[in-house]
Amino acid sequence: MWKEAAHEADEEAGFGGPVGADAVARAERRLGEPLPAVLVSLLGECDGIVGHDGTDTVWPLEQIVEQNLFFRSDPDFARLYMPFDALLFFGDNGGGDQFAFVRTPEREDVFVWEHEDDSRRWVARDLRDYLERALAGGGDDWYR
Repeated sequence: MWKEAAHEADEEAGFGGPVGADAVARAERRLGEPLPAVLVSLLGECDGIVGHDGTDTVWPLEQIVEQNLFFRSDPDFARLYMPFDALLFFGDNGGGDQFAFVRTPEREDVFVWEHEDDSRRWVARDLRDYLERALAGGGDDWYR
């Protein structure tokens, strides 16, 4: 389902192998929160999706964990930016902006965090809409 959706938007999209339930459970323990069901479903088919110019449209599971732990604990980020605890980052545009689900309150929508000004704004109604928009050929700034 997810690979097909990605290929509809970009027939050259690349995919990692599927992620097992044990790996998801370990990731959730490390993060201290469950991953959104829709993201778990995608990871069950493919461990990340690579789009245009090698952009990590959806990160592999390990990168999701590492990036979220980093963003939530880096002391420099704590001084520079609003807290990231309510966000779950899962992809980027290749230029520093990150895409995330809002976890508090839990939403299906996808938001972008723009690193230049610390803004967080809506970009897609759900993960499928995000994939369609991000992979459709609009370049790395499709959301602007």
